[in-house]
Amino acid sequence: MAFSIRMNEEEKALAESYAKLHAMSLGEAFKRALFERIEEEYDINLANEAYQEYKNTGCKSRPIEELWKELDL
Repeated sequence: MAFSIRMNEEEKALAESYAKLHAMSLGEAFKRALFERIEEEYDINLANEAYQEYKNTGCKSRPIEELWKELDL
């Protein structure tokens, strides 16, 4: 599948500079950036869901010092 992206000259120069800096084609740079963004948003969503589940269970966090004391550390 091919895509076409419209950029002004400044955006194009920045994208080309980034691709060159990382020794990859412009297409690979956009592909990598897209999938990194998707992965980041997926991870954030997963973390938010886990945190919400944690809050819904009524669990409470506590200072790490308490755990160390329990473990005699």
